[in-house]
Amino acid sequence: MVADIAPLSPFASDLPSGVRRAIVPAGFVAGGIACGIKASGRPDLAIVAALEGPVAAAAIYTSNRVVAAPVRRTQAHLAASEPNGGGGYGWARALISTSGCANAATGAAGDADQLEVAGLLATAIGATTDQILTMSTGVIGTRLPLERVATGIVGLAGSLGSEEAQLVDAAEALRTTDSVAKVSSVTFELPSAHGAGMVEARVTGIAKGVGMIHPQMATMLAVIMTDAVAEPATLHGILRGAAARTWDQLSVDGDTSTNDTVVLLASGAAGARPILAGSPDVEVFAAAVTAVARDLARQQAADGEGATTLITCQVSGARDDADARAVARAVVSSSLVKTAIHGRDPNWGRIVAAAGNARLPTAAVLQAGGLDPHEATMREGSAATVDPDRLRVAIGSHPVFDGASGGPLTFDRAAARSEMDRTELIVRLDLGIGEGRGEAFGCDLSEAYVLENSEYTT
Repeated sequence: MVADIAPLSPFASDLPSGVRRAIVPAGFVAGGIACGIKASGRPDLAIVAALEGPVAAAAIYTSNRVVAAPVRRTQAHLAASEPNGGGGYGWARALISTSGCANAATGAAGDADQLEVAGLLATAIGATTDQILTMSTGVIGTRLPLERVATGIVGLAGSLGSEEAQLVDAAEALRTTDSVAKVSSVTFELPSAHGAGMVEARVTGIAKGVGMIHPQMATMLAVIMTDAVAEPATLHGILRGAAARTWDQLSVDGDTSTNDTVVLLASGAAGARPILAGSPDVEVFAAAVTAVARDLARQQAADGEGATTLITCQVSGARDDADARAVARAVVSSSLVKTAIHGRDPNWGRIVAAAGNARLPTAAVLQAGGLDPHEATMREGSAATVDPDRLRVAIGSHPVFDGASGGPLTFDRAAARSEMDRTELIVRLDLGIGEGRGEAFGCDLSEAYVLENSEYTT
């Protein structure tokens, strides 16, 4: 099952519209099956592969200092193919994901297991081991059942295909506590590599992750494919910029995982000219990648563990976009805001307090979001500029606070509560300082979240 599409907001007016379909870009095949990692018998093994390769690849990872074996393996393989990329970009032939076992905090044995998984897939598709990227998700501290995984790889590698249903199967196999598979696709045009005219290209992504979600990069796995062509370093810059607007603005519960990984693969099979750094094509391609990332992030927030409401916080009038994103992120990350929204309580004081606590992220995220390296370093971790005498807040369609008019506003609390009962609640803040804009995505915090996570391993 795949979630329905939602319209873009004015805060994403620079992005193309897409569809929540698993349309496979040219040059890729995919598939997913159950191989027995999960006791439930649900799908738990996914493969995405390039028909010809290796192809350009870029990745971003968890900021947790406890890094899972599949993350280290992917970093090592990308670094082997492109030493200057430092594990962030390089070349790859395929990606394999296992779910139900995180293979994190498993020591040298876990590293050996992950290397064997990569080797098994490499043998099955005629690649070299260092051309295989790996992902895992599930319970920390457990070992992969290698015999079951090996049998699954042999069976799945021979049945990969380019049909939508096969990519949906891969998305299903990524899932752990997700209630729905998450897919998104954007079609756009690029100049042809063979002369005048334009050709159609595509960016499609699949993702999982609805718990242990919090910036930076949240907690999730995602595979994004495109049939455009670009060098690995260009892909990495585009992916990092997309994450700064999307996955770095996503929070479910305030926890980050050991396994976060997003991979972007480019087959070049669309027949478009290469996307070169600094060219107009970069902006077109980056917008498509960002649109897919944004849609996947919104699906993840809406499907947060125990969630009943998608919270979208839109901030305008900030000093700059970096401040706006920081404030939006602080609001959706606040446990007090989350619980108030779950209780349908228009407690605007919690929103104001969260805004006043906002701090900017790391220099790397700020730079990816558009700041120059010096300014990003200077502002890392600093407080966002918020003046309560200029601040305005609305919960849905109800203005509730206006600092310039004395603060609290009279509003229809019953009507506000009713509006908070919708599947998405938009919280709007205008800081009244500058032209900066930004958004963030979260969900309410419910009793169901506590129940689901109180006995997760038992």
